[in-house]
Amino acid sequence: MQNKDNHQQIITVKNLGKSFYTAQKEPGMMGSLRSLVRRKYTKVDAVKNVSFDIEPGELVGFIGPNGAGKTTTLKMLSGLLCPTSGEVRVLGFNPFERETAYLKQVSLVMGQKNQLWWDLPAMDSFLLNKEIYDLSEKQFRQTLDELVSLLDVSSVLKTQVRKLSLGQRMKMELIAAIIHLPKVLFLDEPTIGLDVVMQRNLREFIRDYNQKHGATIILTSHYMDDVKSLCERIIIIDHGQVMYDGKLNKLVEELAPFKYITIELEKHVPEDELRKFGKMRTYEFPKVVYEVEKSKATSLATRFLNELPVHDVDIEESRIEDIIRDVFTNKKVSA
Repeated sequence: MQNKDNHQQIITVKNLGKSFYTAQKEPGMMGSLRSLVRRKYTKVDAVKNVSFDIEPGELVGFIGPNGAGKTTTLKMLSGLLCPTSGEVRVLGFNPFERETAYLKQVSLVMGQKNQLWWDLPAMDSFLLNKEIYDLSEKQFRQTLDELVSLLDVSSVLKTQVRKLSLGQRMKMELIAAIIHLPKVLFLDEPTIGLDVVMQRNLREFIRDYNQKHGATIILTSHYMDDVKSLCERIIIIDHGQVMYDGKLNKLVEELAPFKYITIELEKHVPEDELRKFGKMRTYEFPKVVYEVEKSKATSLATRFLNELPVHDVDIEESRIEDIIRDVFTNKKVSA
């Protein structure tokens, strides 16, 4: 028998596609009657010719606007949906065949979906998963103790899930998803709706799990702080197609080879005089914002201090959110 773990890539996706057919109905009573006799359908391509490889231990950001095809792709990778076209291999398995050996090595966490029993304590769900994944008592307790400690939820293990806060519930969802220590983890918006502190805590947990267990992780998130802090590599998808696949810092260098310098003036300076220093983005006294090449930012800031009545100077990088938005609107990069 072939050793299904003996692959350089943990995940291989080739020309993946998924289409849905949605029924169309004209408005009004007559439209309803016509649809009973002859219903019209429209084909929607949720994912189109998506291809990428992911190596063991990678933590990859999978980002795009609403409706881009992110969740549909993750559902195909985890085996919940069957592709319309193309090929998917995860850990050497075809996910949609849903072999037991495969399901024991992967997990999908969806921030907007619950897997825990709502009216029972989370501990009951953990015990159920112990039996589903055929975990030994020793392995289960060791892993559970580690996860409970890392996520600091020991005090609410016996509390009904419906009585937990959103942050506590999300932590419990993560424990339920990784109690069997999956080799591959699909995280779909795991920090959605959480406050800033809880988002940071969950990011640290995801990073620790990736590093300690060597897990391969695909993360989707609308919070760019999640992506910036966790992912060196990103895959950008829009309208079902991959637009960029590569290092995040390379994308930043390509689309934002400049910095923003904001100076606060002590007294008014004519706009014509300020324009002599470089590309001025805005001027609303007392603040002036310049866009400048990264290599020239320090020298220009020094000029401001020497030649203008400056009260304060601030130098900032371009925001990741703005760069990603630029990809969607201007289509400047390709996979």
